This record gives sequence, structure tokens and C-alpha cells, in this order.
Amino acid sequence: MFKRLKQTLVESFVGAIALGWLFAQGIMHFANIFSAPVAGWIVRREYSEFTNRAGASTAFSFQDALPELVRAVSLLLICYILLRWLYFRPVEEQTPVLTPNPEQTA
Repeated sequence: MFKRLKQTLVESFVGAIALGWLFAQGIMHFANIFSAPVAGWIVRREYSEFTNRAGASTAFSFQDALPELVRAVSLLLICYILLRWLYFRPVEEQTPVLTPNPEQTA
């Protein structure tokens, strides 16, 4: 079953399109690792007056980057696994089995 799926994904270029999309999403989440802490800091600073909590911190926190880091690593890992499975080993071409015609052998 996996051989037919692999052959279909490689020959129809759906696998290449999916790999490109996964790789692009991984790069986007990697870029968000650097922008998420800044965005969280800005939001906490702007809305701190509405929370009315004295203990609310408006400090810069790198914990906002952790979800994006996990997403980027997992997407790039899935992309690498699919790339190895689809393209590092060539697809085995199946040759049709020719049955001899009984009329031609006689």
C-alpha cells in the first residue's frame, strides 16, 4: 500500500507541492520565533492599564517564542521525514508482466 502511495505522490508532483508547503510553513514559524516575543511584549505593555493587576509583568519574555519554536521544529522534522521517504530512494518502476499469446507460439 505504501509503495503505491509513494509512487502516486512522486509521479503526480503532489508530494513535491506538499513538501514545499510544509517547508514554507516551517520557515514562517521559524521567523515568528523572533517576532512573537516582541508582539507579546507590546500587547502586555498596551493593555496593562486595563488589567488592574499590580503584579502583572510587562517585561520582555522569551516564553512567547516557545510555541513557535515547537511548531517550526515539528514542521521541519515532518518535512525531512517525507523528503527522505519520497525522494531519497528511487521509486521502483513496475514492468508489466507479458503473458505469451498461445496463438503466436504455435
